[in-house]
Amino acid sequence: MSRSIGLAHIIRHDDGTSTGVWGIYTLQSAFQPIFAFKEGKLSVAAFEGLIRPFRDGEPQSPIAFFSTCPAADRLHVEALTRTLHLLNAGACLPQEASIFVNFDPSVFTERSVAENALREMRLVLHEAGIDPGRVVCEVTEQKSASQEALHGFVAALRGSGFRIAVDDYGSDDSDINRIKELKPDIVKFDAYWITQLMESGAGFALLTTMVKSFEDQGIRTVFEGIEEGWQLELAEKSGASMVQGFVLARPELAPTSFRVFGKTAPEAAPVTAAPAAPATQHAARPAKAFGRRVAP
Repeated sequence: MSRSIGLAHIIRHDDGTSTGVWGIYTLQSAFQPIFAFKEGKLSVAAFEGLIRPFRDGEPQSPIAFFSTCPAADRLHVEALTRTLHLLNAGACLPQEASIFVNFDPSVFTERSVAENALREMRLVLHEAGIDPGRVVCEVTEQKSASQEALHGFVAALRGSGFRIAVDDYGSDDSDINRIKELKPDIVKFDAYWITQLMESGAGFALLTTMVKSFEDQGIRTVFEGIEEGWQLELAEKSGASMVQGFVLARPELAPTSFRVFGKTAPEAAPVTAAPAAPATQHAARPAKAFGRRVAP
């Protein structure tokens, strides 16, 4: 089997972690826990891999980094970021936790491209010691992408043993009919959208109805961007399966301290809001002016 494109841009470190190199950028993995509700408590169920670019040792915006990548390089950059996350997940995350990684369906319009990407990913998973069943592939339901290609790509991911999550549900391109067609394992609700719905009784009722509809279909739900205690409370009341956000835990650069969330820790311990972290350790995010709780 030929060497992975992603592995070709990886630097290994003595502590078991890896960094990536792309042009003038050094790339590091950050992981943010995703918590599941269980009997009134929260337990860590998964981690999302997030890329953190650095230039001359200074942190850069991921958006700025990706904007500098020519369209022709996007496929290779995506392969590199996934490779980095999976290697670091194998090195510093609990062995039973799921790992969320992102895919941009628009770069997998050809079957041969998708097959090569999946072949490389299996190679990386073998090296990282990660079972494919732990990996959740996040895709977006882009209207600009061919629906036939999207469905084919999702089927290929599922055929390789991966689980599927639709990301940013509630943004402009969202369509509940496409969710029914894709049949994902998980739907991640857009952070800004759920916050807007939570700020009114009618909006919260709609949110709760959608969550129930997905859960009745066997689709688990994740609320992203939970930054306030009242949002966490309403997320639980809505029936959402899982939550992710700064109020619980911030992204942490590899090597992380998240092994404490493994099986040696209490299975479903109460979780308190995470303290503010040093800017060098966690990614900065613009503050949002959330309104006070209105719903339900």
